[in-house]
Amino acid sequence: MRWLLGAIVLLAIGIVFQLGLLVYAMYVLLGVMLVSRFLAREWIENITALRECSGLTAQVGEKVAVAVTIKNTGKLPVPWLIVEDSVPKEALLQRPPRISLDGRRMNIMQLAPGGQKLLLYQVNFLMRGYYQLGPLLLESGDLFGLHRRFRVETKPHFVLVFPKVVPLEGYDLASRRPIGEVRLTHRLFEDPTRISGIRGYQPGDPLNRVHWRATARTGVLHCKMYEPSCVAGMTLLLDFHKAGFPALGEPHRSELAVTAAASLANAVYQMGQQIGFITNGRDAADRIRQEGIRHEFRTRSLALDTVEMEGRNDRLRPVVVETRRGPEQLMRILEALARVELTDGLSFSQLAVEVTSRLPRDATVVAILGDAPAETAIALGHLRRRGYAVTAVLVLLEEEHDYGCIGRLLAEGVAVRRIESEAAIAGLCSEQLV
Repeated sequence: MRWLLGAIVLLAIGIVFQLGLLVYAMYVLLGVMLVSRFLAREWIENITALRECSGLTAQVGEKVAVAVTIKNTGKLPVPWLIVEDSVPKEALLQRPPRISLDGRRMNIMQLAPGGQKLLLYQVNFLMRGYYQLGPLLLESGDLFGLHRRFRVETKPHFVLVFPKVVPLEGYDLASRRPIGEVRLTHRLFEDPTRISGIRGYQPGDPLNRVHWRATARTGVLHCKMYEPSCVAGMTLLLDFHKAGFPALGEPHRSELAVTAAASLANAVYQMGQQIGFITNGRDAADRIRQEGIRHEFRTRSLALDTVEMEGRNDRLRPVVVETRRGPEQLMRILEALARVELTDGLSFSQLAVEVTSRLPRDATVVAILGDAPAETAIALGHLRRRGYAVTAVLVLLEEEHDYGCIGRLLAEGVAVRRIESEAAIAGLCSEQLV
């Protein structure tokens, strides 16, 4: 725009003072500028792109291949075009990085009329998470560098990388504060929804125990026998507040907490028990931009800032997967664990108050903590006094010996277990701290 205004001003001066050479030069410059502007817009508007990913879900350590096809649908050749497929910057710059790239996601190319070229690269996912691949940023312009155009093509793809699952050894089913199911050894309480068999009628049996079908078939009164009540399954409470995960131990400590939660959920699921998950962390899916992405931008930095996922979100609601049984329950929990991010919102004590009414009485409450300040210990002690079976799992690094938080939990009557590495997760249920 400044070039155009300058040329018009000089043209006006040339006409006023009858400077023929200057007027001729300004006519040529204005013509070149208009033609360049037209060509720059024509080239960028006729470019289309299509991205294909080899998968939208992955495990830690797996690679996803990305192929982007760029095509010129116009009748004019494109002399130069810069293409760049967006990937999460923070995931690349973090140390250690969460992803690595093989191949080129950025290239400079020329396209003939109707021609197309391919951009190929692979993304190696080194940690669990929710990653946005794309959209594709296009940059072109005229041959003189007077006009540049930036355009965004293709909708982004989102890849969900599941957390690691460590098989548990020595699964303890008889601890005083169980992780899992403990069947009662007496029949003081019975579960009327689970029939274990039938027996003959005994004087004093209520009528609601009579098995009428068996009675009608045999002509003799029979009564139903019920299985005893049990403490069944687990509800995981994951504390993902930033205060419990100092920067010195990150991201190792938080990833270890997620791995422990996934491993416990998998073990309980394989036993056919109910399993639930609650956390005060934020869901990465909340950072997806909801507004439509504009196609054209004036600068590269504005285009990049607009197409990436939002840097943060203000979610204060806990992430909840209700405690249930079923083949899809474990997958729901693993998906939630893959997307969870550290929060500066709800503390663990606030989370406990928020979700107490949603905790089933017949499932053990297992709290996975990076730290256990006084308010966290009091919140877990309150749950225990209300009749819940409560176990705390502390994620402490090998060089840490925080006996204070362990003592606070034990003082509240909460059983404590500790993990400091992935190798320790396998024996998580074999013994507890006393």
